[in-house]
Amino acid sequence: MPFQANVSPAWVEALYRKWQRTPGQLSADWQAFFEGFDTGRQSAGLPSTAGPASDFVLKQSAVDTLVNRYRELGHLLACTDPLSPCKTAHPLLDIKVFGLDDDDLDRIFHVAGFDTETKSLRDLLARLRQTYCQATGVEYMHIIEPAERFWLQQRLESQNDRPALSDEERYTILRKLQQAALFERFLHRKFVGQKRFSLEGGEVLVPVLERAVRRAATLGMRDMVLGMPHRGRLNVLANIFGKPLENIFAEFADNAEFHFVGEGDVKYHKGFSTDLTLPDDRLVHMTMASNPSHLEAVNPVVEGKARARQDAFGANGAKRVLPILIHGDAAFAGQGVVAETLNLAGLEGFGTGGTLHIVLNNQIGFTTIPADARSSRYATDVAKMLMIPIFHVHGENPEAAIRAVELAVEYRQNFGRDVLLEIICYRRHGHNEGDEPYFTQPLMYQAIKKRPPAHHIYRDRLIEQGLDPSRMKQQATELEEELEAALQRQRHPVDRGFHGRWQHIEPNYAPISPDTGAEPDRLRSLADRLAQWPAGFTPDSRIRALLEKRRDAVLQPDGELDWATAETLAFASLVEEGHSVRLSGQDCRRGTFSQRHLIQFDIHTGQSHMPMATLNGAASFRAFDSSLSEASVLGFEYGYSLERPDGLVLWEAQFGDFANGAQVIIDQFISSGQRKWDRVSGLVMLLPHGYEGQGPEHSSARIERFLQSCAENNLLVAQPTTPGQYFHLLRRQLKLPFRRPLIVFTPKSLLRHPCCRSPLKDLADNQFHEILPDTQNIGKPARVLLCSGKIYHELQAERLRQRRFDVAIIRIEQLYPLREDLLAGILQPLRETRHLLWVQEEARNMGAWSFIAPRLATIAGRWPDYCGRPDAAAPDGGSHRQFLTEQRRIIAAALPSDATAGSAD
Repeated sequence: MPFQANVSPAWVEALYRKWQRTPGQLSADWQAFFEGFDTGRQSAGLPSTAGPASDFVLKQSAVDTLVNRYRELGHLLACTDPLSPCKTAHPLLDIKVFGLDDDDLDRIFHVAGFDTETKSLRDLLARLRQTYCQATGVEYMHIIEPAERFWLQQRLESQNDRPALSDEERYTILRKLQQAALFERFLHRKFVGQKRFSLEGGEVLVPVLERAVRRAATLGMRDMVLGMPHRGRLNVLANIFGKPLENIFAEFADNAEFHFVGEGDVKYHKGFSTDLTLPDDRLVHMTMASNPSHLEAVNPVVEGKARARQDAFGANGAKRVLPILIHGDAAFAGQGVVAETLNLAGLEGFGTGGTLHIVLNNQIGFTTIPADARSSRYATDVAKMLMIPIFHVHGENPEAAIRAVELAVEYRQNFGRDVLLEIICYRRHGHNEGDEPYFTQPLMYQAIKKRPPAHHIYRDRLIEQGLDPSRMKQQATELEEELEAALQRQRHPVDRGFHGRWQHIEPNYAPISPDTGAEPDRLRSLADRLAQWPAGFTPDSRIRALLEKRRDAVLQPDGELDWATAETLAFASLVEEGHSVRLSGQDCRRGTFSQRHLIQFDIHTGQSHMPMATLNGAASFRAFDSSLSEASVLGFEYGYSLERPDGLVLWEAQFGDFANGAQVIIDQFISSGQRKWDRVSGLVMLLPHGYEGQGPEHSSARIERFLQSCAENNLLVAQPTTPGQYFHLLRRQLKLPFRRPLIVFTPKSLLRHPCCRSPLKDLADNQFHEILPDTQNIGKPARVLLCSGKIYHELQAERLRQRRFDVAIIRIEQLYPLREDLLAGILQPLRETRHLLWVQEEARNMGAWSFIAPRLATIAGRWPDYCGRPDAAAPDGGSHRQFLTEQRRIIAAALPSDATAGSAD
């Protein structure tokens, strides 16, 4: 309809006169408007062809503004809180604010939408309140895309788009509510006092998820990846995923042999996957991601898993795989990783075609009330950053919640964008079943105690509508019998998580060194192909010269390869062999230190060119500059790696210490995920590390923290000292028969240093060497220096300067698992050496010292001396001059001019 609220009344009056004279000359829309307009004049006692029209025009304009105000703010009057009385008025929605009064209630106005063209103001208000102010409040007018907003408006305001539920559908909804409630009651009765983080008070989540899965399947989705906190998790696993009840009960009985591998985890943290056959015989694969109590940390993991599955589907994969995230209200508003993950939604390398978010709003976080938990009106306000629809639904109105989630799923599939459903409910018990909520919220829990269970409320409503109460009772009886029978059944031992695409991966670590070499001619061919430019492409002259220099280093017989060249050849050789490679991180395509240049840009057109992406159609190479977030991006890549056993997935920190911002992901997923959940990952973390006098925040990747997390062969931790070693390390990650996360401390100043080069033959060498012995013929040295990383090159330079042929330098290239067998063999002939030193740049309480010293003592039969910086609170100082002084002192202490000198601290 072309009428706009800001159109001049005089202009409309002139058009009205034209319609009176020659109605056929106006568009059909305007004719329809003035027919209603004229009807309104007559109902107001005005003749159809006489008198000023401006009064009615102003009233019509006011009505249009009123309608838009309800679309924008009607949610403020929605009745969505089971614990609070419904609001009946709001000052911003009072008709008097718009210049309307009771005398206008029976006047006829033109109304776009609502299945009609004309309507009295009284009827219009009733429809507006029915649409926007009942059990569902909708926020969507902040969406700036007209097509999305109009799509939602049509479906919200059209009764034809909301057909009544059939009686059978209502019985099904009640059954899901009964399932949820009776499951909790059974656990409470059979396993007294055990934590389960009950869903009671929010049971509507179960029928909502059941309907979301069914609707998504009818729209073409075949794979759903779900993440959620612990509240209600067991209920969802039992009643949505179909996890065997007998196994859940075994977990409560603490029958270890039936419910975990390794150390395991508490029952309400564990994941599950299954293939579900829906009532219409559609088959969907369902995955529940494992996650810790660090609320919302699983969000990016789920997004990464979903993206990997979508990529596996190929074209249109986003339409086949749906990520679903369930949140708590306090965590959604309070946890920064929520906003960081939401921000990934529209990014090329991280989007998943829209996520269905469900916020289960318990109106309390542990013991904290909303007023102390957030500054915003709604717990969901942070999601407005994406300009997506937000549905707020009464937690005891399952039919309203189901209609909302169906519309949400349809929106996601139509527009490929996130959508959010907030279910406003409550916790019937405290934070857990042993908690006493009356201590902190006595009034709230007095109100909750008076509330009947949700399935009773809905049952009584259905009985009032004429449905059969005996069938409802029979449903409940059958469910209770199923629970009792499951308690008596034989438990099924849990299988290891190595099925499907993981079935060829070994679960256990083994100290082996697979062949990772590549034929020189093959590497030369790759280098030449990567240096080709598309026709008409004009790169920056400096980049052209750099890449051609690297190519020539590979092609020339005596050429020496720098770090980035070796890395490029590792990536290219894997892609050529059919392995996908994915790299992400802040500025990773160019490289923080301008060393990588995976993508080039035409200086005239801005067109991009990624040579690596042209190598092989069977495998993909993808590199993405990420958002300025560590936690969400690292979590995403971890999730992606869980779906890619035969692909190389890498995340690079801009500087190694920036990994601090993702510590929860490192501690709770990367280092411990296998032992807790029997899920392995081959993710590679590239962490630039090295002391160059750049201050405390750009020096240390905190080697000590990673080593402190090492146990039971859970990680691979390496600090290679040459490009050749780095080449083999990357390739080894996919050649090993098992998968473990690989932490690589990569260099900064060594990226271009002449001392850090490798000839092509080193890349053809057959393997990565965990320990590099001294290759000089020293005989019986007076001093043995052990080290890792960049400090080796400084020690070697000083040794050559002094011509110290009585000093051996041994490099530990893989810090964990430490190859003690190899190191023992190297140290055996050196056991009589007087001085055995561990040399590091880092402070004594940092770096590898605390980890390596006792192991060296066991191998060598004596405690090594320490040579490095003293204990410190910060990794390094802010003075470059002071840095140089300390660095010279370390080198001088390790290689004193007096060969009999001891250690230095």
